[in-house]
Amino acid sequence: MAIALNRFKPALGALLIPTLAVAVTMILFGIFVTLYHCDPVQTYALMYKGAFGSSFSWGNTLERAAPLMLTALCTALPARIGLVIIGGEGAFVLGGLGAAAVGTWMTPEPLWLSLVAMSLSGMVVGGAWIALAGVLRTYRGVNETISSLLLNYIAIALLNQIVEGVLRDPASLNKPSTIPLADDRMLPVMFGSEVHWSFGFGVIACVLCWILMNRSRFGFAASMLGGNARAAQLNGLSIGRLVLITCVIAGGAAGLAGAFEVSGEQGCASASLAAGYGYTGILVAFLARQQPLAIIPIAVVLGGIVASGGLLQRREHLPDASVKVLEGMLFLSILASETLYGRWRWFDAPSPPATSPAPQPLMPLGEPPHAATAAAAAAAPPGHAPEPTATAASASAPATAVSDAKS
Repeated sequence: MAIALNRFKPALGALLIPTLAVAVTMILFGIFVTLYHCDPVQTYALMYKGAFGSSFSWGNTLERAAPLMLTALCTALPARIGLVIIGGEGAFVLGGLGAAAVGTWMTPEPLWLSLVAMSLSGMVVGGAWIALAGVLRTYRGVNETISSLLLNYIAIALLNQIVEGVLRDPASLNKPSTIPLADDRMLPVMFGSEVHWSFGFGVIACVLCWILMNRSRFGFAASMLGGNARAAQLNGLSIGRLVLITCVIAGGAAGLAGAFEVSGEQGCASASLAAGYGYTGILVAFLARQQPLAIIPIAVVLGGIVASGGLLQRREHLPDASVKVLEGMLFLSILASETLYGRWRWFDAPSPPATSPAPQPLMPLGEPPHAATAAAAAAAPPGHAPEPTATAASASAPATAVSDAKS
């Protein structure tokens, strides 16, 4: 029983420490809403109702969870090789822009071909955008966290410039956007529900990334690189190749999320694409501790928090940014909880006991040094001379030296 419990101690710590961070966040956010003369218990009840209280609430939650799963992969996958990429927002908006441009161009084509082309274009654009941070890190030594963050602002500026310029719909006056997709050109819903297929593809992407990182040679190489880059290099791994491939996959996931946002939700590319899904995906990735399968439930919970923001504003008269305040508190609590790992001995798996070398049989007292040789000769097959033991050899060495000296 104790051995079985020891095996689960690290997993228990990995579960309880984030739970503690969430509890601290709930207390802090309760204090925040109290300052606005709101009951914290009623506020959390409204949040649950707005996120999971009805089928309509579930639909809103799952629709917001889909882009969070894919943008979280943009941070989680590079983290497995030791990179901190926070450029999911830039890949998201540019992926949506590329999908909108291709969708407008492929209007006469069949629906399935148009959706596939839009998705691929979003993945290619997003993957190329995050690959820029990988190239700068590998070949120029530029910190990937800073470069990917700055690339977000460049991507948003490019979105605004192109939407208000070459791809602008002449009919969009007050809010510039690309030409909207027709209703019959949008991403269909799953099984007659209110949730389109972006959620299903997000779950599939998380499962495939888990298989890639945990059940493949590439994932083993990525884990080696994330654990010790020097050891990976000494074992002949191409570090630059691993970094670029991982960044392309990560950016492709965020770009696919932008493509689904255009083809499933908005129908066009505009400044509203920069809604913060890329930044919230960073929080999802940290809560999941960079595990692709853990991203799925956490994205659903965070999607529910985002979906409940409107209800809090209408019923409790809280500011529209209250949900963002909650996300910020949660992010800071998760970062602070990272310092607790390895500090609580109860959560650490016990180290195996030290093994001592097997004791050597002792020679009985009073036995002459040549006794071992005699015993070996008795045990040897007929016609085979036994090899001299170390003791006999050491004992005969002085006699040999003396006889040599006399001759």
